[in-house]
Amino acid sequence: MAEAIQASSQPQPVPVNVYETDDAIVIVAPLPGVMASDIEITVGARQVRIWAEARSLAPKSYLRHEWHYGPYERTLELPEGFEGEPNASFGNGQLAFSIGRGGSRTETLLVQPAG
Repeated sequence: MAEAIQASSQPQPVPVNVYETDDAIVIVAPLPGVMASDIEITVGARQVRIWAEARSLAPKSYLRHEWHYGPYERTLELPEGFEGEPNASFGNGQLAFSIGRGGSRTETLLVQPAG
């Protein structure tokens, strides 16, 4: 049980699907157990970082505890050519995030997904 408690305090890596459209690069990530307001996306010129804080859950006497809700963290390198407008949405435990093709971002942006 102590091992599960320790694991739940460390950020979990988030699996992602990444694909290109004609206009953008799209990142989709599962983030169960969080709300849109718990998610922070930091976008640089060549990198995106997804962070989601865990909500506190009621203590339970688990018989088996193999997974937990957040916190989550993932940093991805972006290919060249995607420094356009970022857009994020969150629903049904899934984050969808896109960055437009083109642009020339010189500053880091903080993006909150619409819920």
